[in-house]
Amino acid sequence: MKTTIEEKNVNLHERQQWYDARPRHYSKLEKATTTILFGGLTILHDTLIEAAIRGLGYNIKALDCPDIASLQIGREFGNRGQCNPTYFTVGNLIKYLKDLEKNGLSKEEIIENYLFITSGSCGPCRFGTYVTEYRKALRDAGFEGFRVLLFQQQDGLKKASGSDNAVDLNLSFFSTLLKAIFVGDIINILGYRIRPYEIEAGTTNKVIEECKKKLYEAFLHRKPLIPVLLSCKSAIGAIKVDWTKIKPKVSVIGEFWAMTTEGDGNYKLQQFLETEGAEVEVQPVTAWILFLIWEGRFDTNRRIALKEYDGGRFGLKGKKPQQKLLKLAIGEASVRALFQFYAKLLGLHYYELPNMDEIAEIAHQYYDNHNRGGEGHMEVGKLVLNVKKKKANMTISVKPFGCMPSSGVSDGIQSYITEKYPEAIFLPIETTGDGAVNVYSRVQMMLFKAKLAAQKEYEEAILVKKKKDTQLNDQIALKHSFKHKVACSAANVLYNH
Repeated sequence: MKTTIEEKNVNLHERQQWYDARPRHYSKLEKATTTILFGGLTILHDTLIEAAIRGLGYNIKALDCPDIASLQIGREFGNRGQCNPTYFTVGNLIKYLKDLEKNGLSKEEIIENYLFITSGSCGPCRFGTYVTEYRKALRDAGFEGFRVLLFQQQDGLKKASGSDNAVDLNLSFFSTLLKAIFVGDIINILGYRIRPYEIEAGTTNKVIEECKKKLYEAFLHRKPLIPVLLSCKSAIGAIKVDWTKIKPKVSVIGEFWAMTTEGDGNYKLQQFLETEGAEVEVQPVTAWILFLIWEGRFDTNRRIALKEYDGGRFGLKGKKPQQKLLKLAIGEASVRALFQFYAKLLGLHYYELPNMDEIAEIAHQYYDNHNRGGEGHMEVGKLVLNVKKKKANMTISVKPFGCMPSSGVSDGIQSYITEKYPEAIFLPIETTGDGAVNVYSRVQMMLFKAKLAAQKEYEEAILVKKKKDTQLNDQIALKHSFKHKVACSAANVLYNH
């Protein structure tokens, strides 16, 4: 019997479109029996954050760094056209849950006793739909109802729907979390600075691993951090190095997850650069915190300057913008002071966190500060400052394939920057999880130019200081911090001795 058009329409209307249902709450009664899963920063950061939050009484587990298997699972259960951090992170979660199931837990037990926390934001980016992608993929993988909490970067922790009562967002929670982030940043910076120059291969990684274990125990059992940090300083300071190795400094910037992860999500870019003879400059997570504070100040000041359209001066009835600005100023000062305090304890001297106002002012000439999404104007400002202040011999911007905010900047605005500053060595990279050989080839070609630039800086330093390589080995003290003058560390050590 032939089906009529009306009957076809009825069948179509009966199909139910999936929607993001309201997940059940995470109550205080479940705190003791529920494990929070998270991940997405560097391996060291995730480890220290796990210990810090566990020390506050939460059951929490950092997932392993996402790999190619995670990507494949993410593609299997995710929507088409997602950016690759989604595939990697969603797939990584599903892979972990499936492993739990293989080890004897039922789906019902997993859904009941586990949840995942992820970051959220808004802007011209698919990042705003991450939490929905998690829930859709989890449903398709057989874990419908698995809870996903959303950490909204501008507003703190809130569930995508409904309130959350189990996570006590008090001063102790945030201060402990920030301490773990600061310490992770500082040790990562020291590791990437020292490892290319170590005399005995593997020493730096071994020392950092030992420090990680000590810090984990300190955060977990809420022991005083200062003695542990001083112990780590001593161990790190004892690493023997040869600063006469001439290596180009390569700054890795771009989309936050792609430039931060240390696994297959960015082709293990940091490790590859080091094996190719470069020193890597990584971006601290603390810089993103400072950017969020700057964003709050910028937007509040703009709101104050708007014309009056409703009640109150400038349409600010019931608002206290000056009070908000004061809180943001105190917050920024506290972040910078605590970071530098821990940096000194760990032996990281002459390191300055980025000046967000300076970055914004320089970038605004080429890319409006109002444009948001991804790193906003920061990618532009970082490249200009890397060139003008000789902070890096080469800058790589890494982002997911099709990343709208970052790709638009790299392929558009940065082309103009490199014309204005022809000495800039800039390479944009889009990651898909595939095609590592092509990416490595492009990096190697640009790295050759960076090596020549580093060699030139070193030779100029020799002329200025009138020292030869043979003299340096006897005169250079075994310290890992020195004042900045040019990008190449070997040249900087010459200028400082």
